[in-house]
Amino acid sequence: MQPAKVVDGIDVYIEGEGAETIVMLHGWPDTYRLWDAQVAELKHRYRCVRFTLPGFDINQPRRSYSLNAMMRVLLHIVNSIRQKQKVILMLHDWGCVFGYEFYMRNKELVSAIVGVDIGDAQSKATARARSVGQKMMVAGYQSTLALAWAVGGPVGNSMTKTMARVLGVPSPREYISSGMNYPYYILTAGAAGSYNSLVPFVPKVPVLYIYGTNKPFMFHSPQWTENLAAKEGCKVVAMETDHWPMVRAPERFNDIVIQWLDKPARSDDESEQEDAA
Repeated sequence: MQPAKVVDGIDVYIEGEGAETIVMLHGWPDTYRLWDAQVAELKHRYRCVRFTLPGFDINQPRRSYSLNAMMRVLLHIVNSIRQKQKVILMLHDWGCVFGYEFYMRNKELVSAIVGVDIGDAQSKATARARSVGQKMMVAGYQSTLALAWAVGGPVGNSMTKTMARVLGVPSPREYISSGMNYPYYILTAGAAGSYNSLVPFVPKVPVLYIYGTNKPFMFHSPQWTENLAAKEGCKVVAMETDHWPMVRAPERFNDIVIQWLDKPARSDDESEQEDAA
């Protein structure tokens, strides 16, 4: 597939002719291809925009992006495709981290948000909700990926692909490299471009939060999902999948998203957390 345009060196793919635009951001260790099943379904209703995050494309030069640099690229892309209208954000993993921050800095550009599997991941509440063993698991994979970024080359790539296999990542291995790991290096090493300046995600727009329950630890606190589900127009849905519900159960995932986007404003009863089908 050929990109519709190139913005700041990033290939941007646009499919669909809907009145509203959905901008899709993936996470580690994925690419724009993560959203294939969603675009196939949503492009008949929406204009779907996706791209591989800066620094994540194995065919591009290895480079890390500070938080501010990432925000600049996202702003350039959104402004280039939004047709003078607000956009809907669909986010997963690091795409949530960057997408939530983008919203907090550019509220006037976003009409609604679909967040997948990452809530208040870096909060004290989430840390308190994890056992010692869970905390060790999180620290283990994050530090390994940070080290793989620092090592680089074939060894770093091998370390990264091994960790992807251990974590059950569905992304094709041919697109995975240590270049994708720079967010973990910045996060764990306090390197230049530190994410310490991330602001808490406090949405004033409708938010749909979907997360998988079949994983060893959560990326949100119970309080966060409870508070979000109680907000007007917001909804929380638990699915019986791992960290990648859009890949593991795409039909169910798409149905949830479409129904919510058709009517993002929910009653109190409908805003309560759903169980997986």
